[in-house]
Amino acid sequence: MSSLPSSPGEKTTARIEPARGPLRGRLSVPGDKSISHRALLFGALAEGEQIVTGLAPGADVASTRSVLEALGARIERRDGGLVVRGDGALSLRASRQPLDCGNSGTTMRLMAGALAGLGIEATLVGDASLSRRPMERVAAPLRAMGARIETTDGHAPLKMSKTGKLRGIVHRSEVASAQVKSCVLLAGLRAEGETTVQEPERSRDHTERLLTSMGVSLDDATRGRVSLKGGQALSAVRVEVPGDLSSAAFPIVAALLVRGSDVEVEGVGLNPTRTGFLEVLDMMGAEVELGIEGASGGEPLGRVRARGSRDLEPVTVSGDVVVRAIEELPALFALAAFAKGRSTFRNAQELRKKESDRIAAMARGLRALGVECEELEDGLAVVGDPGRALAGGVTVESEDDHRIAMALACAALRSRDAVLVAGASAVQISYPGFFEDLDDLRGEERP
Repeated sequence: MSSLPSSPGEKTTARIEPARGPLRGRLSVPGDKSISHRALLFGALAEGEQIVTGLAPGADVASTRSVLEALGARIERRDGGLVVRGDGALSLRASRQPLDCGNSGTTMRLMAGALAGLGIEATLVGDASLSRRPMERVAAPLRAMGARIETTDGHAPLKMSKTGKLRGIVHRSEVASAQVKSCVLLAGLRAEGETTVQEPERSRDHTERLLTSMGVSLDDATRGRVSLKGGQALSAVRVEVPGDLSSAAFPIVAALLVRGSDVEVEGVGLNPTRTGFLEVLDMMGAEVELGIEGASGGEPLGRVRARGSRDLEPVTVSGDVVVRAIEELPALFALAAFAKGRSTFRNAQELRKKESDRIAAMARGLRALGVECEELEDGLAVVGDPGRALAGGVTVESEDDHRIAMALACAALRSRDAVLVAGASAVQISYPGFFEDLDDLRGEERP
């Protein structure tokens, strides 16, 4: 396998050789990206010193840190973690320079809510991929609250003008999106009255858990609905970020694909709003063992052990479980290529608005490897065969999407010959050591 550059801006092709034997080992994955973003941002808005350990090392979280520092946040390294020193509403100030969110939609959307609540003037920009992602879904509710915010044809850059006090609203979101929900709730913290977000399905609840641990009172009485009253202050806490289940999904899938494999991921977050991936594995009959071993900041964590011991059943997946597995669906698409028949994934149209159109990207990649699949408007149907060996000697495109690169690399373990994954350096976004960890599980020495 080729070595990868340290910068996400450099593009590299990874060579994936077929697995010659079982994958075995125990590993930890990078810290949860979603929690890492929030731990830094909420710490900057809080009173006191927020100590954050286990922070995700990828480029997305680095974007959140750099934006906060450009806004005047005080962040320093101490004792193996970061300390964010906050002064509440006085922590951040306007920036004359555009704030570069890189490839991170979480950075841009959550920062928009925080800045709107503070009435701070700023311009949020991103790379080419982020600039294609929809931003009116956060701009519209912020305008309804009284914020002055402009998008560029519905996309970044986001230009935010200085505003006065916002007012609480009831926002009925058309999509279940933790980023939209978090944006509106962050603005609501500084608004007059109560702010409510109603979703069609409940999205991941990292914001609610961390806000609660930092002293904010929330009304989370009904499914998909959460409210808070404005004027509440945040108190700094210690946050130990668990391993990211979205990253753990890939070594888990790799183990399930290669007969005889036995892989355990330690210290991974097992938040129930994130475990749709594990539920689908159970539906497929995969041998996966879970163990809850503690909690941090209201987030359960433990271990996941996966064994490649069984042929997998095809599945039909839709509805709430898709919301709770949205980031892991590319890994599940790859796994479905080796199930005993046709698997169908629906209600996943949100995948078309990620770093790439992940439905189209996975369809192209799997077809290049010889897998029959049907691209649906809101998902993908994959025809599996537990005994198949994929076409090797081909190049598949990551389309500069970290999750596509890792999903196709996992599938390539079941190829006849080596597969080249173009744009493999995209893994720097979330899981910089993915290919090295894969080599370790294969028992291969690093170059």
